[in-house]
Amino acid sequence: MVDPIVVSCLLPLVKRFAWEEEGGVWRLLMCECEDEKGGTLLFEQPSSPEHRLSDHYSMALPQHTDDILKLATFQTGNGEQTVGIVRGDTVWCLQDVAKLPPGILPAQVSDMMGVIQHWDLLKNSLQLEGEGRRLSEVKIQAPIPRPTGTIMCIGKNYADHIKEVDTWKSAPGISTPEAPEHMIIFTKAPQSVIGPGAAIKYPHGWSELVDYEAELAVIIGKPGHRIRKEDALDHIFGYTILNDVTAREVQKRHQQWFLGKSCDTFCPMGPWIVPASEINGQDLAIQCWINDELRQDARTSLMIFSIIEMIATISAGITLQAGDILATGTPAGVGSGFNPPRHLKPGDTIRIKVEGIGELHNHVE
Repeated sequence: MVDPIVVSCLLPLVKRFAWEEEGGVWRLLMCECEDEKGGTLLFEQPSSPEHRLSDHYSMALPQHTDDILKLATFQTGNGEQTVGIVRGDTVWCLQDVAKLPPGILPAQVSDMMGVIQHWDLLKNSLQLEGEGRRLSEVKIQAPIPRPTGTIMCIGKNYADHIKEVDTWKSAPGISTPEAPEHMIIFTKAPQSVIGPGAAIKYPHGWSELVDYEAELAVIIGKPGHRIRKEDALDHIFGYTILNDVTAREVQKRHQQWFLGKSCDTFCPMGPWIVPASEINGQDLAIQCWINDELRQDARTSLMIFSIIEMIATISAGITLQAGDILATGTPAGVGSGFNPPRHLKPGDTIRIKVEGIGELHNHVE
């Protein structure tokens, strides 16, 4: 049995906890810490596949967004696109601050996919020295501007969002108002991705019921098939913000949601990726403002199907690849949930904030 007193003493060095609920009592299964030499100490007892990260996980992680390491794809004044390390309001070109291990060429880590694939070799070689560039001097792109992996989305994953589905008068019949017994999974086209500050193009003549959906997105870093729940978190590279923009009547008309979710510019994403070692994606505040009016306000801990369950369920039949993106669902407060509905119109601004990551800003034109 792991002694909670020992854990509390080690808390400043803790990387993560895992707990299990049994008969209404939470039991500590594992505590992973960093020793004084930078190595890893693991205290554990036989675990259950139902374990989850403790709410106390965040106590051992950076508490302020400015202190958190972030990975961004950005464009300089000469149009060159590269990957950078962001802290506060400064960005450093990754190739300038990383000592590349033998065998890795600069071209192999010039884009985010290369960084994801080689992150285990890069992450301990970063030295943020020099002035870098101010974020205002570069153009931040979507972290993976054109995903080569699959964008998989989870539908109806917050109970309060399911309740508002039953009130939808503008596009009834999209889905039933009951909580799903099994995970609802659909995809978005990679060409629908846009970055921070980019315009969501209003699809005149195709849809008049354009909606927003603020979501936490998981970026897969380690490929895997039939991933066990207790191993799921090891396959996460990091987290970003995603807006699952949707044409509601197209979603209803075709039932298969792909068309209504995949219009060009319907997947704003960014502003960067926060590595999984920096934040606990299973308990983050998520909020969305439309024209400075708060519409969505929840926590990722309220998901019906956890991130661990998503990874285990999807990988049971599909091999997850590095760079795959899992959009984890949206809480209540979407435009279709209001009476009367309050869908997006040209000129609207959308601001999505996820604790520990930052803010994603876009507008409709």
